[in-house]
Amino acid sequence: MKPKVILTHRVHPEVIELLADHCEVVPNTTNETLASDEILRRAQDAEAIMTFMPDSVDEAFLRACPRLRVIGCALKGYDNYDVDACTRHGVWITNVPDLLTIPTAELTIGLLIGLTRKVLAGDQFVRSGGFNGWRPALYGCGLTGKTLGIIGMGAVGQAIAQRLVGYEMRVLYTDPLSLPKEKEVHWNLERVELAALLAASDFVVPMVPYRDETLHMIDASALAQMKFGAYLINTCRGSVVDEQAVAEALASGRLAGYAADVFEMEEWARPDRPHAIPQKLLEDTERTLFTPHIGSAVDTVRLEIELEAARNILQVFRNEIPQGAINRPQARMSA
Repeated sequence: MKPKVILTHRVHPEVIELLADHCEVVPNTTNETLASDEILRRAQDAEAIMTFMPDSVDEAFLRACPRLRVIGCALKGYDNYDVDACTRHGVWITNVPDLLTIPTAELTIGLLIGLTRKVLAGDQFVRSGGFNGWRPALYGCGLTGKTLGIIGMGAVGQAIAQRLVGYEMRVLYTDPLSLPKEKEVHWNLERVELAALLAASDFVVPMVPYRDETLHMIDASALAQMKFGAYLINTCRGSVVDEQAVAEALASGRLAGYAADVFEMEEWARPDRPHAIPQKLLEDTERTLFTPHIGSAVDTVRLEIELEAARNILQVFRNEIPQGAINRPQARMSA
């Protein structure tokens, strides 16, 4: 019998075709997230699961799925998954670390321009029927000559910096590690402490993973340290930013604008997560710009992410170490 693989979300047909040659595939043919109890029901006799951003795996889930050998995560961040428990249960857990970098960097710059140049307000005005030609209105903020601060210079932070070279901006960054000097020179970068970055930047872009130490890294205290009238753009993780504090900073005028592709309510493994975006943020259409977590939503990129997650699963079935392995379980290398 072919091993059973559960797909928790809709994927491209090519992914199902790849898996179907070797596995019994149980797909999710809808655009909706399956309820956790439904995923568990489907996975109880499965040997593999392909999971996505809204999913989570804990000790209880693993106990209920004794045949599970591999969890192929079609994502980069994996804090919703108990890696230690997976290792103890002999279950491989894999991710796709690199393919989200460029599309996330591109969207970050798109949100930056869209927010500062009032693109949403302009679109709404044109559609309202009130536009009869040029008027001296909707003046925004340009990028040339301004200072942008990137908090965390990992792969996505570097991709953003690389793409900003042509904008003739000063780019500050803070990170435990320095970049090679040639990159700093070529990309016009300067490494500074966080306090100096917040005080000097016209635009602040956190680009850090979600961990205990980064929860609400941008809180009321950090916002108070930012240059008055600065902009904040968040495309990393929702809980890195205290959304209530951002709403207050916008209302007071300290923060000129906030753009986000990620939100605190999406932190499913966080027990105290809010269950909605603050109403104050949703109502402030003049100074906010939001997208529904589409950082990697480039069709060709999503296909390759899903294919790589599928390849990781198939490598485990061939008793190989999967390319995207996060852990090293000591059991279940054989069926």
